[in-house]
Amino acid sequence: MLHNPRTSALAFGIIRDELPSCEVARAVGVIGALLAVGTGLGIVLAGPIVSLLSYRWLFIIPFVVTAVAAIATQVLVPESPVTTPGKINWLNASLLSVWLIALLLAVSQASSWGWLSTTALVLIAVAIVIAVLWVIAESRSDNPLIDMQMMRIRSVWTANLVALLLGVGMYASFGFLPQFLQAPTEYGYGFGASVTESGLTLLPMTIGTFVSSIYTGRLSERYGSKSVLATGVLIAAAGFFVVALMHGHQRDIYVASAIIGIGLGLAFAAMSTVVVAAVPLDQTGVASGMNANIRTIGGSLGAAAMASIVAVGASPSGVPLESGYTNGYLMLGGICIVAVFAALLIPKQPNLPSL
Repeated sequence: MLHNPRTSALAFGIIRDELPSCEVARAVGVIGALLAVGTGLGIVLAGPIVSLLSYRWLFIIPFVVTAVAAIATQVLVPESPVTTPGKINWLNASLLSVWLIALLLAVSQASSWGWLSTTALVLIAVAIVIAVLWVIAESRSDNPLIDMQMMRIRSVWTANLVALLLGVGMYASFGFLPQFLQAPTEYGYGFGASVTESGLTLLPMTIGTFVSSIYTGRLSERYGSKSVLATGVLIAAAGFFVVALMHGHQRDIYVASAIIGIGLGLAFAAMSTVVVAAVPLDQTGVASGMNANIRTIGGSLGAAAMASIVAVGASPSGVPLESGYTNGYLMLGGICIVAVFAALLIPKQPNLPSL
């Protein structure tokens, strides 16, 4: 039930087309807040839906909601006044799909296959080779999917680096906070929580993300998107360190979840503003979409790395040890610290051009 990154990219593009430049940062923050609520509620409600109905409704309900959203978009959202003619570059689209699929399949399955298994290594090699071919093809194309000149803009590539690193922490926390709570108490660290109870762990994160995203626009106008982004990443890092070092009571997890949510809300909303401000009007959707995709790639890498760390710290019987989770969350916090330094590389943001 996570949101589609292409949808958020289109939303940011519409905002920039339709609103005065002075209102873009706040509007991006509101969209980020709503995306956070949708993502968080989807995860929180998954447990009750399975318990009261069945797992099939995890697919039926999103289908109905998505259909309603599509109809509402067609009826209520005006056509953008800024349009750019173009056509689909099928060759470059195929190359992009191949290397992304190979990379994500390798990192998502490496914990079960083994990072040094033949299958994983072959897939990673294929991803690297095809990615290089894709970059060359994009650079030489008259109709590229991704403008490589745009990707070399300092604000864009630094924001994408932050997205990659922060995505590692966000998606790993989605998967492993509930798993930690569901561990039986006889393991020496779990709380024996049900699926529904463990899903509620992410509710403070959802609330924190929503509230902080709402205020990101105002904070960015006062202190600058770069400062807000770096601060948000630092707060998220603090939340991961709290999970690693203080998890003796469920309240510790709820507090850490809220801290992580506040940091993620500030960071992702400010990051979107950074990307939107750095590119021409006709590239807003492409730049935002690529940033969201890179965040997803980071999420896959983070989930795979976290699974490997937890698996390595397992008892001979296969039961994960507390130290595995501790080391995993220390890793996530450390990655966020690296992301803070990446955010500091972002140049001072210019004002958005008037429409």
